[in-house]
Amino acid sequence: MPYSKVLVPVSGGTADAEAVKLACGLVRRTKGKVLVAYVITVKRSLPLDASIEPEITKGEKALRSAEAIAEGEDMELETELLQARDVGPALVDEAVERGVDAIVVALPYKKRFGEFSLGSVAPYLLKNAPCPVLILRVPASSEAKAL
Repeated sequence: MPYSKVLVPVSGGTADAEAVKLACGLVRRTKGKVLVAYVITVKRSLPLDASIEPEITKGEKALRSAEAIAEGEDMELETELLQARDVGPALVDEAVERGVDAIVVALPYKKRFGEFSLGSVAPYLLKNAPCPVLILRVPASSEAKAL
């Protein structure tokens, strides 16, 4: 299936690079667009448009890093810094608003209660996204394999 618009949520983690590279590869043939979004989660005690400087700085750094990776792939991308109460619904809204063909989510290998965990965002996207969701789980580190 050819993809012309792919949304990649980033978190500033090491898995982001692989997701951006994968998205660039998916849209290369169609000369499509990669949209990268960083979602700042705003506590309910604060107004939704509150200026949370540490998170804004972290988000801008993650988006610049994604731009650098796309540049290395000879692709241009659009970036978006979003503020929302919950990450999953914000990404679904962004996917609907932008009319994306797919969402590429990179998951670090993490365990919760001794078992591999998808977290909360990936299952929400799998259940509610209006388009295909591609999940890229980065390899387990040698420490995680030893456990």
